Amino acid sequence: MTDTLSASDQASLPHLLDGKDLLLLGCGKMGSAMLTGWLKAGVSPAQVHVRDPNPSEEINALAEQGLRLNEALDLVDPAAVLLAVKPQIMEAALPALEPIKGKAPLFISIAAGKPLAYFEAVIGEGASIIRSMPNTPAAIGRGITALIANPRVSQEQKNLASCLLEAIGGTVWLEHEDQMDAVTAVSGSGPAYVFYLIEALAAAGEAQGLAPELAMRLAQETVAGAGALAQQSEQSAAQLRINVTSPAGTTAAGLAVLMDAQTGLAPLIEQTVRAAADRSRALAREN
Repeated sequence: MTDTLSASDQASLPHLLDGKDLLLLGCGKMGSAMLTGWLKAGVSPAQVHVRDPNPSEEINALAEQGLRLNEALDLVDPAAVLLAVKPQIMEAALPALEPIKGKAPLFISIAAGKPLAYFEAVIGEGASIIRSMPNTPAAIGRGITALIANPRVSQEQKNLASCLLEAIGGTVWLEHEDQMDAVTAVSGSGPAYVFYLIEALAAAGEAQGLAPELAMRLAQETVAGAGALAQQSEQSAAQLRINVTSPAGTTAAGLAVLMDAQTGLAPLIEQTVRAAADRSRALAREN
């Protein structure tokens, strides 16, 4: 199930907040990317409360413009709380939210491996909680985030969550939480696979006589351009591949290696995604 918002819909974020604030627990790279998107969407710095023990220079600068940094939460009544701390310190960070638990905000987690049941146990079974999985291209507003809500989340809260996370890219809503392990393996971990593809393609270019800088630029631009074309074209990825492949040409020779049923890229990627998904399931059990 897919649910995305257009740029014009994103501009309605201040309207969806209806005068209420946002609380950002943790403001590292992902938190900062979300904050930047919210401010661009028209949210006032004074509407954002940030809790972070080591705020960046950018966050300190925003605090001088009205952003509320590490203030007491007793008087805060947020529409949504974004849980953006690392999974391994989540347990230590959540007690800071005790003053606002009874105010029934929407809680949105971006922590990998932490299921809805974990947050329900810590925050309370009656809480409205959304689990999400963004990926690192969110840093440039080109991420994709999958979301799953517990039964207490209203449609209005889902709209708000979509709007908040559209600040860093596209969004998709899942039908079942167990799909999150596959999402983690494909889009959460996927950027690392693509970065490694760039490394390998550049190294192969060097092996064929290209200078390292030239090989790396060709690899980077090829992957970026092909990805953009695949996203913008009405044709499928398979058809785009066919379009590039002349019979008995150079591309066909390369694809004969990549598309080998036993040793090619498809079985290797299947093993890669399976390993990442299995690890995601194991992390969930550990929680």
